[in-house]
Amino acid sequence: MEIKFLGGTREVGRISISVKTTKTCIILDYGVMMGSEPGFPMHIPPKEVDALILSHCHLDHSGALPIFYIQNERPIYTTRLTLELTQLLIKDFIHLSGYFLPFEYLELKYMMQNSVYLKYSVKETIGDISFRLLDAGHVPGSSQILLEAEGKRILFTGDFNTSKTRLLSPADVSYGELDAVIVETTYANADHSDRLELEKTFVAHVTDIVERNGTVLVPAFSIGRSQEIACILAAHHFEYPVTLDGMARAVNKIMMDNSQFLRDPRLFTNAIRGAMSVDGWRDRRKAAKKSGVIISPAGMLKGGPAAFYISKLGQKNRNAVFLVSYQIPGTPGHELLEKGMCVIDGRVRRVKAQVEHFDFSSHSGASQLRDFVKDLHGNPTVFTVHGAEGNCERFARWTKKGTGFKSRAPKAGDRFTI
Repeated sequence: MEIKFLGGTREVGRISISVKTTKTCIILDYGVMMGSEPGFPMHIPPKEVDALILSHCHLDHSGALPIFYIQNERPIYTTRLTLELTQLLIKDFIHLSGYFLPFEYLELKYMMQNSVYLKYSVKETIGDISFRLLDAGHVPGSSQILLEAEGKRILFTGDFNTSKTRLLSPADVSYGELDAVIVETTYANADHSDRLELEKTFVAHVTDIVERNGTVLVPAFSIGRSQEIACILAAHHFEYPVTLDGMARAVNKIMMDNSQFLRDPRLFTNAIRGAMSVDGWRDRRKAAKKSGVIISPAGMLKGGPAAFYISKLGQKNRNAVFLVSYQIPGTPGHELLEKGMCVIDGRVRRVKAQVEHFDFSSHSGASQLRDFVKDLHGNPTVFTVHGAEGNCERFARWTKKGTGFKSRAPKAGDRFTI
């Protein structure tokens, strides 16, 4: 098999990989790089592609997929939950960035019509390539992709987490012997805090603010992180008002209908039903005036209802803003965390509310990545992707030294034969 890296190499964003045999060509993910203008992976003629496989819904993995449905039709394989969440995200992406995109809602519609839903561990065949989806533990519905052809076995981890969370079970690592592994390296240089201790600290800090008649804003991604925070509060029997805003409301309904992908459906149901849902600006203004917790996008404060809430809550020191996601440099969330400043009512102002960061990551940390590679069977070549600031190169060097496996940190356009 030939592997070609089309994007997501030595960077986080626009990830895509093609896998080819003499008879079949499959694309694994086809995402975008989010910025002032979207960035795309390398072009591949759609007529050469037999099928697409999507690991999960996030736009850096899915955002450019409708390109393949401008003139042609081909199947796209993933889980039902991933496709439904992807449709939600790409619709919003077209609405916000349509001027920069080479596709419209019609291509998204054709993509959905050509979707094939798979359950985990069920074998599927395209031409002379067979594959299975394995639970990735990253966001609900996310998958790792295990391919077999010509006597070779290749694993693409996508984004994955080998630790359990309140929302999800850990990644399924029952791979067997492998000839090649394509692994994400988002956190190759950092470990995460102990999850249970982090939860206890978070809930204690939230409770302290609320019991002092304050309001806690938790900017959170609509898919995964918002539901995780709601589940954490419910699991620790948080007794005060919790409000959910933004796209998370639509996501909650989709997840309710696909609860088999969740670790504890009962906890999830209790958490969501116990929270108040915002329906319009009147509810938004009302939530900002009362003591409690508000979980709202955007996770990095780059727009969304969270921008409204911080304008109302940020100027009072009895309130708090608890960031629960990675904050990309240059985003309002990063500026708030580093400098204590934020745009409020059109002006950059110092935020008086308490600001803290809690590392509720849905990616494997550095130690988990090292343990993952150490436990691989066979003698695979390890390709490191989806890592910024030298993480791909760093983890490739560690893999070679720490395990003896061949390792590469490919660049976009690089091809390898397995």
